[in-house]
Amino acid sequence: MIEVRGLKKRFDDLVVLDGVDLDVREGETLVIIGRSGSGKSVLVKHLVGLLQPDAGSIRMGGAEVTALGGSALYTHRRRFGYLFQSAALFDSLSVGGNVGLGLREHRVLGEADVRRVVAEKLALVGLEGVEDKKPAELSGGMKKRVGLARAIAMNPEVVIYDEPTTGLDPIMADVINELILDLQRRLDITSIVVTHDMTSARKIADRIAMLYEGRIIFDGDPDALDRCPDPVVRQFVEGRSQGPIQLR
Repeated sequence: MIEVRGLKKRFDDLVVLDGVDLDVREGETLVIIGRSGSGKSVLVKHLVGLLQPDAGSIRMGGAEVTALGGSALYTHRRRFGYLFQSAALFDSLSVGGNVGLGLREHRVLGEADVRRVVAEKLALVGLEGVEDKKPAELSGGMKKRVGLARAIAMNPEVVIYDEPTTGLDPIMADVINELILDLQRRLDITSIVVTHDMTSARKIADRIAMLYEGRIIFDGDPDALDRCPDPVVRQFVEGRSQGPIQLR
């Protein structure tokens, strides 16, 4: 579905991506792991077209994403839904206003249909009847679910989850994991999950890719990850401070 080849990106003297090769297959849940600051979020922003690489290629549906501009880039971005790490809800809007924001901004539907879609998407994430609440009235887990309802409101082909379980207790983190799995099955979407939560990664992933020093150093299913002998992979997966990964 998406082919990334030789992707490079640097910010001043900091090299973030240094020749990333990665495929995203239609209908799968791909989990991208790596240390904080390793470039995971930078990588997915390139997929959406929010950042332009210094070199390399990104192809989706036969089109070269890095060459898109204007209305073509706008159309490409609408193929994605995005759940931000902090949910990124607008405090001044109600829950319904947040979930229906894209539909209203793009004038995709009339107001009655927007309200219907908002109710449907909130029901999918287990939040019926909260349309009139403000974000300040919600728990952290509820905010994540509202953000997820907004991410799927325009029926995207791909949903990107940026650290979906960060800041949640273990029970609520598992609720989010179950939602990711359930939505993939019910909506027939492709999911890309950025995380360093290995419990979450093992539960939801069809395939796991590890980003380290600007490159993908592992790409395989969770069982293959547990068998991988690479000392860098082993140190990260086992959460050990001692090993080849330099702490900084």
